[in-house]
Amino acid sequence: MPARDPIHPSSYLYPMAAMLLWAGNVVVSKLAAASIAPTAITFYRLVLVLLVMTPFMLRPLWRNRVAIGRHWWQLALCGLMSMALFQSLSYRAAESTTATNMAIVTALAPLMTAILSVLLLGERLTLGMAAGGVLSFGGLLYLVGHGDMLALLHEGVHAGDALMLLACLIFALYGVLLRRWRLAVPAWQSIYCQALAALLCMLPFFLHLPAGSAPLDATTVPLIAYAGLASSILLSFLWIEGVKLLGPNRCSIFVNLLPGLTALLAIVWLHDTLHAFHLIGGGVSLLGVLLAQLVQRPLFARGIAASA
Repeated sequence: MPARDPIHPSSYLYPMAAMLLWAGNVVVSKLAAASIAPTAITFYRLVLVLLVMTPFMLRPLWRNRVAIGRHWWQLALCGLMSMALFQSLSYRAAESTTATNMAIVTALAPLMTAILSVLLLGERLTLGMAAGGVLSFGGLLYLVGHGDMLALLHEGVHAGDALMLLACLIFALYGVLLRRWRLAVPAWQSIYCQALAALLCMLPFFLHLPAGSAPLDATTVPLIAYAGLASSILLSFLWIEGVKLLGPNRCSIFVNLLPGLTALLAIVWLHDTLHAFHLIGGGVSLLGVLLAQLVQRPLFARGIAASA
């Protein structure tokens, strides 16, 4: 059996840099919550993405127009989920929860993706998924209850945490659908088409925004620039390169860095306070995510073998 090519240590810089940019995007979402409507910043970032990418993408898109035409509705649905709904809900969540909470919930995406893969793709349930799901759910209850796991029974879920959980579920479903469809469209062309579809979806909502809720000024323009250039384009490039060099499974483990990086940036930029329930609840949740990623033993292996 031929030996695999060794992975150069510099390859790990790609997903690490992508997570740093993603953490910055969470902080930007929190900063934007007080300055611009979620619909507006989502719309503006998509406009910026398309303005920057269009000169480089028109010729490749034309050459690949047959494949794109074949998959147009799938690309449109993916754009609606990942670049319209996920982003809009994230910005809306930032209005009523902390950046650290947002990052911890977002870091559950790999676990949600794994569970949805079992339900929708028929993949085998693993011991890591089962144990990790229980741990992550318990950690999330502890986190959103600020240290009281029973707080949800009498206080309910905070709106921001619930919106972020919904956004994360949509993003996980997006990943599962991409895996199921395996679209014959190169990554950059796919990103461009999804951004275009998301922009068309956001346009009616943007046009109905009340006056004064979509300002372009010294406060909002840097936030839009970061969201469009650093988060949407540069982050995508770094993640795509990381997946090429390391594979999707290795790359997904780096998502566990997101809460820690976000907490550090939030403390510096937003003057957030890191509480014990963040460390305990977030730590338990991330341990569950790691278990789901690393422990791949089938949960019902014996039963399956016995019935064969």
